[in-house]
This record gives sequence, structure tokens and C-alpha cells, in this order.
Amino acid sequence: MTMTDPIADLLTRVRNALIARHDRVDIPVSKIKVAIIRILKDEGFIKNFKISKDNRQGLIRVFLKYSDRNSPVINGLERLSRPGRRLYQKAANISPVLSGLGVAIVSTSSGVMTDKEARRQSLGGEMICQIW
Repeated sequence: MTMTDPIADLLTRVRNALIARHDRVDIPVSKIKVAIIRILKDEGFIKNFKISKDNRQGLIRVFLKYSDRNSPVINGLERLSRPGRRLYQKAANISPVLSGLGVAIVSTSSGVMTDKEARRQSLGGEMICQIW
């Protein structure tokens, strides 16, 4: 099976695990996925993550976070730039997600970072996804 959009697969796996109220989800590892998951942890959307090696590609085990009332901390995940339609923004055109309550993840020339960090460093790039 060939996967054409591994980032959309990552977001879909997390979304489905949250709907099913799972404690964790396993995702095949890649550098871009690790960068996205690291941002989710730093921003408080997930509890933690662990990278494990296996005989093939390796796995990222993501431990999902729920509120006191057992509702998911992540309310929405949206893929912005897709393989068929890439979305690039200049630093001045990157707008906050839900007036700063959410996070957009941007791939810049200095690496993958949040929309806030990209604006602070005046870096534009490819808009990967947004989480709220």
C-alpha cells in the first residue's frame, strides 16, 4: 500500500483515537512527524510521546491528553497544505488560529515551528496543519 500523504495519515490516526477515547496511538515514524508531535507536546495538546525502533520503520507512540471531564484536549485537526495543493504564506500573512487559542504548524527554512514562532522570526513557509 502506498501512502501519498503521511501527514494527513498522522492527523487522521490522532483524530480517530480521540473519537474512540484511546489512551495512546501508534504512528509510523518520520522526521516531519516527530517534529509535528514535538510541537503538539510543547503546546500541551498531548501528554507525551515515545519513539521506538522495530525491524522496519519504527513507531511513534503518542499518549493522548484528556480534560478532567474526559473530553479530548484537541478539538480539531485540519490539514492545510496537501500534495495536490500546497499552501505557502509569508510571515506577515500567517494569521493566528482561533485568535491565538489554536496553533498552526509551519514548515520554514529554519525547520518546523508554530505560527507564533514563525511570525516572531519573520519566516514564511508551507502551512502544514492547524490544531485547536
